[in-house]
Amino acid sequence: MDSEGTFDARGTQPPGPGAHSVPQPPPVPATPPGYPPAPSLHTPGIPALPGHAPSTRPVITEWLRIPRPAADPGVWRLGHRARPDEEPDEVPARRLFAGAVIALLTGWLLWSLLWNGYLGRYWIWPLLVLTPDSWRSDPPLWATASYTYYVLVGGGLLVFFARIGSVPEIWRRYARRSKQPRKQAPQTGPDLAEWPDLRAAGLTDAAHSLTEAARTGALGDVDYARIRRAWQGVQSRPELLPSFTDAVRRQGAAACAHPSGLRDLPTRTATHDLATAQVRIGTAADDRRNPYARRTTGVALDPSLLGTSLLAVGPSGCGKSVRLIRPVTESLGLLALANRAAVVAVTAQGAQLAPDDAFDLVIAVGRPNSSHDLDLYGGSTDPDEAARVLAEALVGDLAATLPGGDSRRAATALAQLMGPYHALHGRFPAIPELRELLSGAPTALDALRSALMAQSGPGAAAQLRELDARDRQSARADDIGVLLAERIAFLDRPAFASFFHTDGSSRQFSLRSIEHPLRVRIDLPERGHAEASRIIARLLLAQFTEAALNRSDRSLFAALILDDATYTVTADSVRAIQRLRSANAGVVLSLRTLADVPEPLRGPLLGAVGCRMAFAGLAPWDGGRFAETWGTEWVQTRDVTNRQIISDEPLTKALHAMRRLVTGKATTAEAITVREVERARWSASDLAHAVPAGHAVLSLTNISGEHTPPLLVDLRT
Repeated sequence: MDSEGTFDARGTQPPGPGAHSVPQPPPVPATPPGYPPAPSLHTPGIPALPGHAPSTRPVITEWLRIPRPAADPGVWRLGHRARPDEEPDEVPARRLFAGAVIALLTGWLLWSLLWNGYLGRYWIWPLLVLTPDSWRSDPPLWATASYTYYVLVGGGLLVFFARIGSVPEIWRRYARRSKQPRKQAPQTGPDLAEWPDLRAAGLTDAAHSLTEAARTGALGDVDYARIRRAWQGVQSRPELLPSFTDAVRRQGAAACAHPSGLRDLPTRTATHDLATAQVRIGTAADDRRNPYARRTTGVALDPSLLGTSLLAVGPSGCGKSVRLIRPVTESLGLLALANRAAVVAVTAQGAQLAPDDAFDLVIAVGRPNSSHDLDLYGGSTDPDEAARVLAEALVGDLAATLPGGDSRRAATALAQLMGPYHALHGRFPAIPELRELLSGAPTALDALRSALMAQSGPGAAAQLRELDARDRQSARADDIGVLLAERIAFLDRPAFASFFHTDGSSRQFSLRSIEHPLRVRIDLPERGHAEASRIIARLLLAQFTEAALNRSDRSLFAALILDDATYTVTADSVRAIQRLRSANAGVVLSLRTLADVPEPLRGPLLGAVGCRMAFAGLAPWDGGRFAETWGTEWVQTRDVTNRQIISDEPLTKALHAMRRLVTGKATTAEAITVREVERARWSASDLAHAVPAGHAVLSLTNISGEHTPPLLVDLRT
């Protein structure tokens, strides 16, 4: 399938057909911030449903009728039932049942004493006073009246002692709760499966068509999310109403399809709710550290949370990839099929983050069979912008040790070479050419200078001045060009000979394509080229932040997922991550330890992201960073002091001595002191030793500023 320019770098010619890619969708209408664009209303034919329905795909009619009440950030809203903010002050079950048994036995004993006359006959006096004397001469009538009175007295005693023994509380807590079915909260408004907003707009035929498709199972949850997003786009641009109506009439559930023609993922491993764009990652543990209102509730992520970016830290094997990265990638892939998101997932070759057919494009860096290569310059035509991004990739991790304290000198040196080369050739240099220029090869520099001198005009003169300035700086002992040449040599290897072309001879993918609902996976050759993989990862992060911040249309949520962000975080990337939340974009960074981040950037990184996740097995020094970030809270403590009671009274001494003989303990008086103290929400020791396997501590913040305290989450449920 031809890409029609979607993945091609600017200034290159589109290659021939034969690659697995997604065609470029037509322009989409603008929508309010936070809402993806309305998708194309003209699709080539009706795409087929997946060959097999995933096990987690919901029945659409039942799924739409489940309530989704408003809740705090990160709460799985599908069928959510709110819990009280504070734990009810309930009597423990053991004490409750013991009190009930004692009370009922006491009542039975009292009734037995009354019935057998051990307490006299005074309790029958009301019967004698309230009944006529003539009743006593009529045995059947008197027997009926007597037994009625006995039942009333016995029933009164039963009710009295049952209330003393809290039997009604036992009934409410156990019997009634187990017998009555759990009722769902009433659905507010019209039935969503009937498409009430389309009917209200007069599109009765379209609503009926979609309702029938939902009833027969032809319409899935991705279709629902995609068509509803298209309808939102129509509401912002009414001129698209005829096209939308015609597409729904002709194609039904397949209307407004993704450019790939697909309407679902081949498989799902997580539980998703596309009506709220949530993916469930676990359950808040029933632990004293968690707020009572959040215990046992589902925990989910969505674009409003990922828009503040997420940092996950934990050792290998703790479940970061399986229980976090893969569900998030899967969720964003579904949202991309619904024309609501664009996702780029970066992982190591062979990591199996998700199957190949779950993506529109799979780029295997260093593999000759890869259908596309990467645009080294991110589709930029500005030498200064391209040089800044490339310098970030090459020496961003060394910025703190460079002269001047940042990578600006490196960007300047690159621009002094890339600018003249671009002015002469209309493109930026490929990696071998750039390496020669940076290393000061006389042949390459003389050829570039001669060609510029042969041109006329102020532009050529300015580029010559740039080249002369680079020549003078290269004579200095601390010239940055030497380091840049050494770094770019990691990419100038035979394994990457088919990548990073700039002459239009290959099909290139540019991060600027995130303006379209794409699903892209980039596999890095970490095993054989670890340093090159880190340079490419930094390059992708820098290009993503640059592209996301400079998008003209920010209605699509854009996400970059780095399954291994080791030595990827730089000072510039931390600053860029903070700005992404206003651009409807975010990054997900996974680290084995914070030691893989330069020491000066560990605190700023934790402060830049809105969502932080510490997995089981965290090192104490990493836990200390998280504990410092999550801060402290005021808690109420109870100090209990036992003081031995000493008495001079003979009788009291005798009683105390007998108690010590029976219990083996001295008689004491208990004093309780209640006070409020400030303690860490999660201490470094707790994070290192008290997080069970398969769990993580997660704090969340959404783009509106709402946040949740750190929660202990069971990622296995």
